Amino acid sequence: MACSCRRTCATEMIAGQKDSMTASGRRLASNGSEPISSHMAAFAGAAAIDAGGLPVAEISEKNTRDPKAAGYGLRHGALSPLETLAQSISGVCPTLTPFVTVPLVFTLAGNATWLAYILATGGILLVAWCIGRFGRHSSSPGSLYSYASMILPPWLATTAAWSLLLAYVAGSASNIGGFYYFANVMLQKATGHVVPTILLALIIAIPPVWMAWRDVRISARAMLALEAVSVTLVVAVIVLVLWRHGLHGDPSQFHLRGVTAGGFRQGLVLALYSFVGFEAATALGSEARNPLRAIPRAVILTAVLGGLFFTLCAYTEVLGFGMGGKDLGTADVPMHVLAAVGGVPVLGFLIDIGALVSLFAGILAGIIAAARVLLLMSHNGLTHASLRATHERNATPTGATIVTGLAAFLPVAFFALKGESGLDVYGWLGMLAVYGFVVSYGLVCFALPGYLRDHHGVDNLATKTIPWIAVGAMLFALVANLYPVPEGVYGKLPFIFLAYLAVVLLMFAFRSRTKASVAEES
Repeated sequence: MACSCRRTCATEMIAGQKDSMTASGRRLASNGSEPISSHMAAFAGAAAIDAGGLPVAEISEKNTRDPKAAGYGLRHGALSPLETLAQSISGVCPTLTPFVTVPLVFTLAGNATWLAYILATGGILLVAWCIGRFGRHSSSPGSLYSYASMILPPWLATTAAWSLLLAYVAGSASNIGGFYYFANVMLQKATGHVVPTILLALIIAIPPVWMAWRDVRISARAMLALEAVSVTLVVAVIVLVLWRHGLHGDPSQFHLRGVTAGGFRQGLVLALYSFVGFEAATALGSEARNPLRAIPRAVILTAVLGGLFFTLCAYTEVLGFGMGGKDLGTADVPMHVLAAVGGVPVLGFLIDIGALVSLFAGILAGIIAAARVLLLMSHNGLTHASLRATHERNATPTGATIVTGLAAFLPVAFFALKGESGLDVYGWLGMLAVYGFVVSYGLVCFALPGYLRDHHGVDNLATKTIPWIAVGAMLFALVANLYPVPEGVYGKLPFIFLAYLAVVLLMFAFRSRTKASVAEES
């Protein structure tokens, strides 16, 4: 998924930032609704009425609160709480943050890198709280889209759906690019040879698609094992470095020496991006055991554990590089240096392998989540009806899994054939995914107060304040990366994202108007 941007691609982004200071449950008019007579009415229309006479949003909530009633052909109750947690953790790709993102944040925030991660954790916890409140009342395979569709106008719910789908697909594509880059770097160092990038991309793209189609339980257990191994290796290095340093703090970090306000602001934005994908467990609403408890816990626990892990890594990496007399901001293989400081150099090589493992798990998590979002979008009329089909024996969304897998692979294949660096591919597609995640997070937080008030009669100080602070945090993350406009490809990505949203919303308006006309004539 959209794990944090890597060295070369993000270096270009940082340079630009430095220079510039940087479901909807079928809400389409049908039987019981009034005819829609204009384009704008179709675009913003009132809640549709199901054939049974109930508002679709009400039916959606009823069904999503009972996974058996809305199984969508998926295997109900197949995943344990730990396997559900693995989906969210894999969505974050935790091993990549100390491997790539912490050095980038250090380039901007310096000795305040650890503080940037503490504040980023606070912001993400606000978003996790909002998602968790939705998750206590509703579960479906539509992830955040299903939450937004229960209260937001149809066009905003559609925006959330397509933004989230793009986030998962582009995030998986980004990880494919990252994999073929780092795999070739390791092969070059070990053997002096490299493998054609298109071949590596194909090799890493096929197994996750097959696993996502074959059995969600196999996928979840594989992600759990892979992430456990890679994170354990990083923790081992962190502990060794702290042990060698002794039980005393680093004055340079605690006193924030050399930190500037502008650099810290940009570093904080990058630190926030380390967490995107933490909500991936919400896509397992029909397959998680006891989803109304397991999914909120998985989301919040991922945010908490991720924040602790990232903050500890940030502090220790800055400390370790200071002990070794090297610059963290210019390190190509920071965990190698840190492992040497810890006295066990071999762990650096093992962590490199762990990073590749984490990328694989991230691709798998992204495809699983994207396929389920696409499945619900098909059920709600936002995509072709054939994408709602599920495999009778595997109980997985066959068509949606294949489509999302192809959508993740094809842009990477295009860039690979053009000779673009995997590092650039990782950065470009990863940043595109970030836009989708941030918009989805913001819309869900925006929807929460109205949902709790209208559907559950909850209207207190927490529901009046926390969601709006979370929305503000997402706006900050978005604006800080959009203005001033970054240079190069990164400066074009916001316009690509806006053009994408414009196209899908125009398609939504056209389909709404067409269906309204058909309903009026009948």
